[in-house]
Amino acid sequence: MQTYSVKSIGASELILDGRLSDSLWDKANIITEFKSPWDAEQIARIEFRSLYSKSKFYFSFKVFDSNIHAIKDDDSNASINDSDRVELFFRSDRKMSPYFCLEIDPTPRIMDFKALPNKQFDFEWSWPTGELEVKSNIATDHFIVEGSISLTSLKDLGLLKENRIETGIFRAKYNSNSDGSFVPTWITWVDPSTNEPNFHTPSSFGVLQLE
Repeated sequence: MQTYSVKSIGASELILDGRLSDSLWDKANIITEFKSPWDAEQIARIEFRSLYSKSKFYFSFKVFDSNIHAIKDDDSNASINDSDRVELFFRSDRKMSPYFCLEIDPTPRIMDFKALPNKQFDFEWSWPTGELEVKSNIATDHFIVEGSISLTSLKDLGLLKENRIETGIFRAKYNSNSDGSFVPTWITWVDPSTNEPNFHTPSSFGVLQLE
């Protein structure tokens, strides 16, 4: 499986502000090898970073985009689902029974849910209270989403095992058609080798290895 090395910051804790202002982010390895296997158009640069402390797993996306599409009618899952966003999926093993999804738009609204194979989604589920924090910022040519998840919650959900987190890292970018409608381009770290866009499949996951 494709693997990314997550560096430790020990007893330190990152300050999240949605701007990558904390100098500790400089310690992180950066993933930029994102792709859209189902779309011939070149995608704009995306940078993913991750670190961990004694108590938290940290992640950030810096997405270069000067034309962000966000449905702001309300904070419903439907509005988030039709907006530009970044996504993290976590699973305990290849069976994906269950797996857990975080989908975050640039504002940052969160759609978190539990899932079973064949896209059986439980939107009544949400990340344990107080165990997830997200900040964001929108600039002229990019947006940033930063977050932290408690290691305790990852362990309790069976997602952190032997310093490994099996993770899918994704982005949805909505582009306008000539008729005024918007259609998504699906972007992923790991190519799942599917004929149609599908993140909800075992082959779309890689490994975040905590050093």
